[in-house]
Amino acid sequence: MKAMVLNAICDLDENKSPLKLMNLPEPVAAAGEILVKVSVCGVCHTELDEIEGRTPPSHLPMILGHQVVGRVESLGARTATFAIGDRVGIAWIHSACGTCKHCLAGDENLCRDFKATGRDANGGYAQYVTVPEGFAYRIPDGFADSEAAPLLCAGAIGCRS
Repeated sequence: MKAMVLNAICDLDENKSPLKLMNLPEPVAAAGEILVKVSVCGVCHTELDEIEGRTPPSHLPMILGHQVVGRVESLGARTATFAIGDRVGIAWIHSACGTCKHCLAGDENLCRDFKATGRDANGGYAQYVTVPEGFAYRIPDGFADSEAAPLLCAGAIGCRS
């Protein structure tokens, strides 16, 4: 698959093209995950913060992007929420433990095991991305993909913290 990949933290004043187009293996949905064929991925200020190191990726290389809309391409074992072809969105929260006091209160962004899409797990600047099915969201028919993507922004979630 084709993906835009961040290989190093940099100053955008010095490097105007920090993302590199690469051919990578298509990801495979693990148990509890879905594989999404990306239709659109919004661009957020958070990606600038990642590129310049203010909220650096947990490892490099990393595929950025957390305002993802696409269609379910395949299902990992032990998935039951979505079917192949369903239109879904993927937001900033890629995963959390689901059992701590923060998760149980609906504050997954405060979980010690919180992982961010495009920072701790590969994001949507690619043709395909995987996500735990509990962190994918059905997109209503009334929204075009490009209208829905910005609604998945980290800012909408981060304001709770």
